[in-house]
This record gives sequence, structure tokens and C-alpha cells, in this order.
Amino acid sequence: MSLYRNLAVLLVLLTSGSSPPFILNAHALPTPIPPKQPRIMTPIEFDGDYDYYSSPSATPVLMYNSGPCQYNPCVENQEPCISLSERTGCLCPGVSGADQPPHAPQLQALVPVSDEGGSGKIEVQWCAPSSVVTGYRVLVKGSKSKPLEFGDTKRRGLLGSLEAGARVCVEAVNKAGHSIATEFSCQRYDPPDSSNQTLTGGVIGGGVAILLLLLLTVTAVILWKRRAANKGQTDPSEGLGNPSYTKDGKQ
Repeated sequence: MSLYRNLAVLLVLLTSGSSPPFILNAHALPTPIPPKQPRIMTPIEFDGDYDYYSSPSATPVLMYNSGPCQYNPCVENQEPCISLSERTGCLCPGVSGADQPPHAPQLQALVPVSDEGGSGKIEVQWCAPSSVVTGYRVLVKGSKSKPLEFGDTKRRGLLGSLEAGARVCVEAVNKAGHSIATEFSCQRYDPPDSSNQTLTGGVIGGGVAILLLLLLTVTAVILWKRRAANKGQTDPSEGLGNPSYTKDGKQ
């Protein structure tokens, strides 16, 4: 019974001019794949203005120097070697830290000042040690006066008049303490004209002694000649006595 029903349905479809779904699907053309649309790239938005046409700014490059720093420990009012090293990359000599007392500075010279402003004073010149220093002190051994204080960039200072033989010392100071006096940080003051005065005094003394000796020699010679002359002279009233006559004139 079902077979007849299916045949009847098939006839109806054929007479109506339409094909069954499965027949249509069998003869249908494949659906073409739509072409891919080109992708449109949109620029990424950035905050702030940006110039796409200007070349990027060059980053400044620091030139580093691996050699020793151009630093003279005897020149005052110059940039510390540590600052030079941080800025240029140069190398500093070994420096003791701020938590240790500094090494002793080197006293270079004691120079008398001859100009009108500092006449009679002594200029003390020194070199910085290889240590962290916050200041310097100049003192005279055996003196009751207070030490003179100077800044860490100073390398010279003025003292009052000094006696010959006075011992002057320079100390370096930081938060950990001060340096210990050494033979390089102290110096005996010898006026430059003291040796000349001693030499002049010796020459004058020697000359005076020679003159006195010559004077004594000449005086002795004169006295000796006079005495010899007196002995050689005879009295003119006295002649030689004739032994054949007596005082009365008789033979």
C-alpha cells in the first residue's frame, strides 16, 4: 500500500514540473567561493603628536675615557677626582673611604710672602692625599695658637710670622677623624736668608781675625826693629878708653 502511495507522489511531482530535492541537489552547480577582500591596515593611534616625516632624534652618547683622570692633587679649586670619574669614566687612584681617617697630605713648601699685602707672612703649600677629605688644618708645633682651617679644595694658606726652626704640619680631616703627622706632612721652617746671614757672619768674623793677626804681626816686627836699633846705637860723648892713660892723664 505504501509503495503505491510513493509512486503517486512521484507522479504528482513529475507532472507539476518540479524535481525532487535530491535530484536538484545532484545536478546543482557548486557554489563559487567569494573572493577574499583585501585587508585595509589602519595606523595605530598614539597619544600625543608625532612627526612621521622627521628623523628620530639622536640620543646623546657620552664619551668615556678609560685612562687616568686629568687631576693634579697639588692644584687647588679643581673638580674632585671622584666627580671626574663619574662624569667621564676616567680612572682615579685608590682612595680610602669616608669611614676611615684620611692619609696625611704632603707639605710642599714654606714660602715667605714678599708683597705688601702679606709681608712677613708664610705661605704653606701642600698636596691632597688619596683619601676622602672634608678640610685641612695647618698648625705650628709647640704654639698655643689655634690651627688654621681650610676647605677641601684648598692647597695653600697663610701663616703669621714664624721663628727660624719652627715646625709646621698639615692635617687632612674628614668625618672619621684626621690624619697622623708624618715626615712628609711636616716641615721645619728655615728662612731663605738665614744661611746667607750665617755665611756672611762667618766671612766677616774670619776677615776681622785675619786683620787682627796681621796688625799684631806688624806691631811685633816694628817693636823688634826698634829694640834692635837701640842696641846698635852708641853715645857720641863716650869713646874707647886708652889703657895707657889713667883718669889723671898720667901714664
